[in-house]
Amino acid sequence: MRHALPSLFVLLAAAQFLAAQGIDVPKTVEAGSAFTIESSGGGTATLVIVGLGQALKRDVNLGQPITIAAGTLYNAGHYIAFLSGTSADPASFDVVPAKPDKITFLARPSRLAVNVKNGITGAVYVFDAYKNLATAPTPISFDLATPGAPQQSRTVTTKDGRAWVALDSSPKDGAAHFVARAGDISSTRVIGQVPGDPCSLRMSAKPAGNKIELQTDPVRDCSGNPVPDGTVVTFTENSNAGESSVDVPIKRGIAKVDMPADPGASISVASGVVLGNQIHWGR
Repeated sequence: MRHALPSLFVLLAAAQFLAAQGIDVPKTVEAGSAFTIESSGGGTATLVIVGLGQALKRDVNLGQPITIAAGTLYNAGHYIAFLSGTSADPASFDVVPAKPDKITFLARPSRLAVNVKNGITGAVYVFDAYKNLATAPTPISFDLATPGAPQQSRTVTTKDGRAWVALDSSPKDGAAHFVARAGDISSTRVIGQVPGDPCSLRMSAKPAGNKIELQTDPVRDCSGNPVPDGTVVTFTENSNAGESSVDVPIKRGIAKVDMPADPGASISVASGVVLGNQIHWGR
């Protein structure tokens, strides 16, 4: 019985020693940064940290600060830390995205007609150096520039790591440089802007032997841009001999064709839904 009391003191001391074991972690840690976990108690233990796509296991000396080196934890998310083999309560913390390092810029479409309201859209996703979506609000500037036309600019602040904008295509055809920028980080896309449909048509006629030579004036869209070669123009002739139509592709900005010189013929010209002038021949 004389050894019972000392044994009880040993057990109580051991219980207090174990109960004092624990860790104190920061509430948040920036992805990839170094940080320190404070520990209490004595002896050794195994520190385990488990989170989204990452796990860390390390033997540590309790009662001393535990340093986690830079680049060790880099996946953003919620983490649990505990001391394996002890009764210490687990602790939790969040790894948050680091500052923006790159952007993904999606621009649509790659080609469209001029003067289309909200016809060009751009979407940006912001990431840190570890490919985490950077969710902190970040101003994104969007600039759309076409040579010879006014530049369009918008600034949108990201929400949950993304920003979106819609801009009008330019009144002038040509390659538009669409730039998205977050601080010193930028990305550029090229949008091809082509002339729209013909806005007006006008043709002239002159005799060519027993034919009529028909030719349009230079064909342009409503913004004055030359319509692309290959656009089809339809010439239609109505006369006592009946009706005949010829589809002619524009070449070098104009369309021309020879048709029968029937006296009293009525000749019209059209391209798509656009009607041109009408000529009455031989009256």
